[in-house]
Amino acid sequence: MSRNERKRMTIMAGVRGKELTQVQAAKLMGLGYRQTKRLWRRYQEEGDGGLIHRLRGKPGLRRKAPALRAQVLARYAEERYADFGPTLLAEELAKEGIVVDHDTVRRWLLAAGKLTVRRRKQQHRQWRERKPCFGAMVQLDGSHHDWFEGRRAKCVLMVMVDDATNRMRARFSEEETTRASYDVFEDWGRQHRLPASLYVDRDSIYRCEGRASVADQLAGKERQTQFGRAMAVLGVELILANSPQAKGRVERMNGVLQDRLVKALRLARINDLESANRFLEKTYLREFNRRFARAAASPLDAHQGLPRNLDEVLSWEEERVVQRDWTVGSEGKWYQLDQQHEALSLAGRKVVVRTLRNGQVQLAYRRQKLKWRELPQRPVRLKPFKLPKAGPVNQPPGTNHPWRRPLLRAGRAVRFGLGDSARPPLRSGLPPSPSPNREPKQTLRTKGDILS
Repeated sequence: MSRNERKRMTIMAGVRGKELTQVQAAKLMGLGYRQTKRLWRRYQEEGDGGLIHRLRGKPGLRRKAPALRAQVLARYAEERYADFGPTLLAEELAKEGIVVDHDTVRRWLLAAGKLTVRRRKQQHRQWRERKPCFGAMVQLDGSHHDWFEGRRAKCVLMVMVDDATNRMRARFSEEETTRASYDVFEDWGRQHRLPASLYVDRDSIYRCEGRASVADQLAGKERQTQFGRAMAVLGVELILANSPQAKGRVERMNGVLQDRLVKALRLARINDLESANRFLEKTYLREFNRRFARAAASPLDAHQGLPRNLDEVLSWEEERVVQRDWTVGSEGKWYQLDQQHEALSLAGRKVVVRTLRNGQVQLAYRRQKLKWRELPQRPVRLKPFKLPKAGPVNQPPGTNHPWRRPLLRAGRAVRFGLGDSARPPLRSGLPPSPSPNREPKQTLRTKGDILS
């Protein structure tokens, strides 16, 4: 018996014991006098069972036909619907003309033993209020999953979700790289302009692990990745999350897409990235945002203006030193700067080598683009000429030295010996000054030699 029926049983027992009148019982039960008389009559005839509702245990008048229930369970048993949840299954069946509420589908699946309820352990988290307006903060993350269910290799879905409205943009890529982040960020910018801040994880795409140089530390600068540099140029604040739960908005969106988008791609028979991105852009995202986006607390749009050179900002930039021959080397390629920039005195200065996503290369100096031409190979630089090292000053010349050649002096040939001073004869005809090595040194005589 229900609580209301037990209450009526107590009141009817009071009427039977003449403690209450039927008029008083009608007021206590909130019923009319005639309805109370009917209940009293049934209570007298059937006892406590007469107070139970007559429709209990009987099928409802608004229940679905058993044939419809069997049809839905049979469709769920099909291979393409086998992993659908009750809500998504009801949506897909509605497209085929089978209209059943998702709660009804859930009860049917539970009763048939084809659906189980899983309880997850809860962990305490600090609730964070949504941002007040659209564009104040957008969360970005890459979802790695087998999106095509083995029909092609695994890939990643780059997802951006607005914190205030749940408005979403997504794009498929082979891997989660800087290029993939650039592409999905450009899609958001072309659609809604630039957000005020971007909430990302601590992946190496967004955070630089190494320490800054001494010069940057003295200047108070930190090392930046290419994506961080681009956001700094655009004026978009880059916020690094300390845990996946901190950016739970996009994490939950990834779970929803891994359930719904996978099945949508299966039903659309899409097996490649290009077709999947077209499907997202033209069909899926519009319907998804129409259904699940919500209104922001404030009607203000916090997006910023989009620069004209967005393609140049979303690129890869490196600083390189200009050589003395006005060439610049980068990534194994060499570029010759044009002579028209001679007034800039670029030799020895640093220029920016910018590589766009389409492969185009730009060279810039203080935001001024430079003209250049690519060299077929690395320039060959000649080594500077060095004079040979001179020998010791006191080293006598060799026997084949020109000074050792025979000379004619006073009608006879004269050859310098090893003990000569290695000096040529004087042009005046006088003999050169004698060398101390011309004759062997004479030993001094001792007193004993003299006496002998």
